[in-house]
Amino acid sequence: MGKNRVSANDLFTLQSVANPKLSHDGKRAIFVKTYIDEKENKYVSNLFHVDLTTNDVKQWTYGDANVSAPQWSADGRYIAYLTDYEKKSQVFILSTSGGEARRLTAFEEGVTSFLWSPCGTKIWVTAAVQKGKKFTDKKEDIEKTKPKPYRVTEMKYKLDGVGLVPQDSYQHIGYVLIESGEVIQFTEGDHQYSLQSISHDAKKLVISVNRNKNQDFDFSNLLIVVDVETKAETILVEEDGYYGEAAFSFDDRYIAYVGANREYENATHANVYVYDSEDGLHMNLTGSLDAPVGDAAVADHQQGENAPGVVWTEFNQLYFQLSSMGDVRLYFATLEGELYPATPENEHVYDYDISADGTYALLAVSTAIQPGELYKQEIATGKRVALTSFNKSYVEKVELVEPQAITYISVLDVDVHGWLMKPAGYIEGEKYPLILEIHGGPHVMFANTFFHEFQLLAAQGYGVLYVNPRGSHGYDQQFVNAVRGDYGGGDYKDIMKGIETVLKENDWIDNNRLGVTGGSYGGFMTNWIVGHTDQFKVAVTQRSISNWISFFGVSDIGYYLSDWQIEADMLNVEKLWEHSPLKYVSDINTPLLILHSESDFRCPIEQAEQLYISLKSIGKVTEFVRFPAADHNLSRSGTPNLRIERLNEILDWFKKYL
Repeated sequence: MGKNRVSANDLFTLQSVANPKLSHDGKRAIFVKTYIDEKENKYVSNLFHVDLTTNDVKQWTYGDANVSAPQWSADGRYIAYLTDYEKKSQVFILSTSGGEARRLTAFEEGVTSFLWSPCGTKIWVTAAVQKGKKFTDKKEDIEKTKPKPYRVTEMKYKLDGVGLVPQDSYQHIGYVLIESGEVIQFTEGDHQYSLQSISHDAKKLVISVNRNKNQDFDFSNLLIVVDVETKAETILVEEDGYYGEAAFSFDDRYIAYVGANREYENATHANVYVYDSEDGLHMNLTGSLDAPVGDAAVADHQQGENAPGVVWTEFNQLYFQLSSMGDVRLYFATLEGELYPATPENEHVYDYDISADGTYALLAVSTAIQPGELYKQEIATGKRVALTSFNKSYVEKVELVEPQAITYISVLDVDVHGWLMKPAGYIEGEKYPLILEIHGGPHVMFANTFFHEFQLLAAQGYGVLYVNPRGSHGYDQQFVNAVRGDYGGGDYKDIMKGIETVLKENDWIDNNRLGVTGGSYGGFMTNWIVGHTDQFKVAVTQRSISNWISFFGVSDIGYYLSDWQIEADMLNVEKLWEHSPLKYVSDINTPLLILHSESDFRCPIEQAEQLYISLKSIGKVTEFVRFPAADHNLSRSGTPNLRIERLNEILDWFKKYL
């Protein structure tokens, strides 16, 4: 019997493995597995344990309460994790010797993040506190059911996935004593704090905070080292940009952190820095790589991944992720300047941990035809042992198409990298339609990782082309910066050159049956493409931008992103309009399906409404599908049934016109 074809409902079969954490003695590990409960229409995450001497895997938590961010106590006797409790995330503690988990916190607004103290007697937490209140204060119940007006006095007042930002609410740091449950607040004032790291002697913290009064145009954060006993502060980083993910070395002499300045705004590459507390000097360990530190890959399968920025070994060596040429690889570095990859090409290391002695790594790895499993890898030899096989049966039973990597030269001699997938069941000599997929961002990248949507399109008999045009991450700084101020220029030419190249080199593609789709920036580019060429027979635009003028005022990031990306604001509406697909709506002749989430604050739904009404008013072929109670992340982590509906809408539209 032949293999099954990929279907939209495979989302309910696929399982995601993430959050691997090694015990301090290196003999055990924990991780989180997530799946979608079709009946309950929700994601379910449970904690698993691995005995690394036998590679035996056992499930440790059950039920439908989601587990995230698990951590070992220093002595290995307990595991703490976050889980949903009365719709808020609280810290639970589980004994490794058995028994029921115990809820440690009962914060009114829940816990944002936590870290074990190395002493093992307390857990440090970051949580929201209303102005003038303490961690331990409770909300007032006065007129709880009556609606209240929301007064806006700042520009940063809403956030995608959150909605209106709670007023007079501040993130503070404190700790909870394990035995008594007593809560002590550590930070004070009307500021947003975030706990980054705790020294191994438990005497110092690294904290991120922004104490500027007006933060509308302030995108910096202060990294400080704080003495736990005296609260004396030492500035670690005070530079405009993002800096965080700090970690103390085992001897507490060094602090590593990840950061990016604002030289190229949000297109700036992140690097790994190390601060030496003895001489006060900072080192940039990765500046010579000219590629971004971290995971820039976009996909639609992995759930709950939360890879550390850097991990130290006891020999003062470091490991971190690097995004390069469609790969996300684990890299190794020393303070003396050694720098090289520790994992192979053509894969996506989306989560990891390193043993204290640096001899092996735990890796959550995906490839284009492997949804993702957990592996133990010997660093010296590269030898791997698979610790999980949750998706093994799926991979064996379903026909997955392995993409072919392609590279071509675009305008101004720019090398562009991408992939081409043949349809499932491809027969030599047959002609097939082709779908062009365009990623969002634009400062992310398509990668050598499993993408359910692409496999689904291939299963329906479509070829799939996806490329990383200028503006994409994973390449040099000049390449990622090249899109800024030129949306619809060189990036559009890169994409169209990709179409031209694959049509010339692959006679199985029917050039009269081309489709295009993408979301966010990819939705903008879909709109732009159909307004500038009739080469595509059908298009689907998702969570798109159509009008940069209105985007400036309605997006949660519009008032500064427009300046960063289009290099124009409301004082230069001519340029905003010049780069707006809505300007070219009369030139759109391609049947266009518009998909958008009702609660998308990043690219608000009015962008879709303007495009739809403008097209309909002049008699163009278009339809508009609105997804209720969904935000900008519908395709990746949205309500499961709506993710299925979205995929079916795309398939139906392409089937109708291709």
